[in-house]
Amino acid sequence: MTFLLLLAIAAALFVAAFPQVVGLQQHYYIAQLVSFRGALVVVAVVAAIVLLLLGLAIRPVRGFLGGFAVLLLVFAVVSAGVIVERGTGSTSFDAKVSGDITVLAWNTRGSATGADAIAKLALAEHANIVSLPETQRKSADEVAAIMKKSGVTMSVLTLAYDQKDATRSTSLLISSNLGAYETSADKTTTDVLPSVVARPKDGTGPVIVAAHPVAPVKAHMAAWRHDLDYLADLCSGESMIMAGDFNSTLDHQSGLGATPSSTLGKCRDAAKATGNAGVGTWPTNVPELLGTPIDHVMTTSDYKVTGFTVVSTEDHAGSDHRPVVAQLTPRDDQ
Repeated sequence: MTFLLLLAIAAALFVAAFPQVVGLQQHYYIAQLVSFRGALVVVAVVAAIVLLLLGLAIRPVRGFLGGFAVLLLVFAVVSAGVIVERGTGSTSFDAKVSGDITVLAWNTRGSATGADAIAKLALAEHANIVSLPETQRKSADEVAAIMKKSGVTMSVLTLAYDQKDATRSTSLLISSNLGAYETSADKTTTDVLPSVVARPKDGTGPVIVAAHPVAPVKAHMAAWRHDLDYLADLCSGESMIMAGDFNSTLDHQSGLGATPSSTLGKCRDAAKATGNAGVGTWPTNVPELLGTPIDHVMTTSDYKVTGFTVVSTEDHAGSDHRPVVAQLTPRDDQ
């Protein structure tokens, strides 16, 4: 009986570590569990220590408790290894050259950060693209106005599914240096929360997407899966830059890449390319390596990622998300 119990525990821990192997990465409970790999490592280590201490005190079940503790420690080591392999943080950026595009994505929690904080960060990072999930048009216009006073002109595109609820708006700011953009004729994108799809008016330049799939809560699991499929299908051939709150980690996105090196459709994850994909962006009230990396910048292969960082200096700005910044360099061989 002890062996069978330990075998069942081992199987459960394997699924928690690698749900994509058995196709469970987008199933309720499993999706929430795998989101917090860093936190699971800590919980597993603490639980293993407790079990070992109990085993010393309770002789009849010592073998079972000891075996359980060993399995938890193995799980912790493997999960920590996944985080390390994906990257625990790099702030190295190549020198920005002509043609480079800097992308800032920040879920502002219904504009809780205020326009000043957004504009200040965008200006400091010299952002050409600013993706703002949960930001209404009024707030986005304020950001653009502040940036214009500093000599930076940004066009503003907003898609809202609800004019009163700020969480159901997504705004996108695009530098005038990238040309004129307009929203896609398709006004319905991701199901519950809007994603802005902007295309260059003259057909020159990448399609730019401010993405915001719904969170994988019980009431919206089907919509969440649809949203990720939608974004994967969207990035199917055109030159594209996607940025925003994807409400999903690399685990959830497993199987949605069109190639072994892509993440969603033909888009590649900038954090993964730069050793940052293990750094949590939500929530801001826990250390970065204990949070979940759900805010992303993605791009097709015609851009090389020459820098990426998760910004932790704004943890008290009002949002529960950390901003992410990526630098993209056009490839000469495309």
